[in-house]
Amino acid sequence: MDGDLSDIPDDLEALRAALIVERDRRIAAEADAIAARAEAAAANAKVSSTETLIAHMKLQLEKLRREFYGTRSERTARLIEQMELQLEELEASVSEDDLAAEQAAARAGTTNVSAFTRKRPARKPFPEHLPRERVVVPGPTTCACCGSSRVSKLGEDVTETLEVIPRQWKVIQHVREKFTCRECERISQAPAPFHVIPRGWAGPSLLAMILFEKFGQHQPLNRQAERYAREGVPLSLSTLADQVGACVGVLAPIFERIQAHVFSAERIHGDDTTIPVLAKSKTDTAHIWTYVRDDRPFGGATPPAAVFYYSRDRTGLHPARHLAGYSGILQADAYGGYKQLYEEGRSPGPILEAACWAHARRKFFVLADVETSARRRASNQSPAPVFPLALEAVRKIDVLFDIERAIRGLDLEARKAARQERSVPVVAEFEAWMRAERATMSRHNDVAKAMNYMLKRWDAFTRFLDDGRICITNNAAERALRGIALGRKSWLFAGSDRGGQRAAAMYSLIVTCKLNDVDPQAWLADVLARIAEHPVQKLDELLPWNWAADQELRKLAA
Repeated sequence: MDGDLSDIPDDLEALRAALIVERDRRIAAEADAIAARAEAAAANAKVSSTETLIAHMKLQLEKLRREFYGTRSERTARLIEQMELQLEELEASVSEDDLAAEQAAARAGTTNVSAFTRKRPARKPFPEHLPRERVVVPGPTTCACCGSSRVSKLGEDVTETLEVIPRQWKVIQHVREKFTCRECERISQAPAPFHVIPRGWAGPSLLAMILFEKFGQHQPLNRQAERYAREGVPLSLSTLADQVGACVGVLAPIFERIQAHVFSAERIHGDDTTIPVLAKSKTDTAHIWTYVRDDRPFGGATPPAAVFYYSRDRTGLHPARHLAGYSGILQADAYGGYKQLYEEGRSPGPILEAACWAHARRKFFVLADVETSARRRASNQSPAPVFPLALEAVRKIDVLFDIERAIRGLDLEARKAARQERSVPVVAEFEAWMRAERATMSRHNDVAKAMNYMLKRWDAFTRFLDDGRICITNNAAERALRGIALGRKSWLFAGSDRGGQRAAAMYSLIVTCKLNDVDPQAWLADVLARIAEHPVQKLDELLPWNWAADQELRKLAA
């Protein structure tokens, strides 16, 4: 009927027949279009599922490769996080495409189009310690086939759904009854319970949540106050800040004991990072310093711990003050402020410098970053130069890293013996290679500068060969500072120098908990509940590693 009007029949029956044919043709065309859209939706869902599977397998492969071979580059951790974010978006997209394919197949009706069904991985069962609430769906009382009422229970199918109960607030009333004596008319009453803070109104669990959210999850108090108000509990910013300041003061004895524990080590890691601090009409750049004790790489049984300090600037006076009573081994970068610590006439004695091979490797890696250069070239930017000598240096250093991964956790003598046998020849060959190549370069050459960084401190870089206690890198301190680097984007700046000092004290407690696999919020809640009446002589019982051991004993006893 799309032709000339002269083709329209004059006979009514013929016209009716032509209209029926045209209607059937249009219905068939519409059904074909619906089927085509359903097939396209199913194909799109299949493509999305395939992309998600590929991304998932790449992520697993990268994690396994990193676990088996170790970190291949300085950016591997960030790349894994980026891959996880991409996988998250792909998972959301494939679920959306699955639903669209099912709807399109349903609209297709009786056509031969089948919906795409994605193969999903088997879900792990929910943890056994979670409480179960049974919601019983009543079964039929009569047979659906014959209508008989003679039915008996055969069994049941249980489908579990994970649910969360919104946070509940409550007010605990401590009631102390008064009694009077009929003989002497004296009034008797039980003593008031201890509060975390004198005349305090907040319970230990609430205080622990506020502290951990602020210093562990990097949520400023103003955001916490907004969330609490939406939950029907208005707490002003000044009220929350008052509790934070008081809790830091209450926990100061724990901080002092962690500090003493860290500086009693024979070897510590040291590093620092910048934090913005609010100043008059601007923000200044302050610094957070950390010193980490971690004896686990050489099989030490002493618990790991970290202590943090705040300073307004980065002068050498600060590490000199932090380490005034320390004499041992300091693993750190080549910061000039540490030089006075290594002097012979220092009291109570000179500190031995142990340089970080990861810092040295990073200088070569930047000059050998082929991927960055290729990426800049692909985006029509001028590519960064790639130096073959820098790439060769990275390969040589990675041989040492492979040896260190193999001996991690061994005792001191075993580590030293392995290094003398395997690492000494590699280091000697690397030094000879650097000195030979350096002699042919200009002092302005970037690779020469990276070599000079190591050759000028060669004694510090090779000290690990004769001492099983020393690690080849300073990564322990860098890991301790990682949370601060991530949190800067959330809290933007510290409010004052006092605020920076409070943050450093709380970071010391929280990071030490994490190093000992202790839940910081649970530890804070229990310690705040007990510390007011805890004997001073037994305060070490509240240190994270002792607290964790006590919790395990309580579980076994229960």
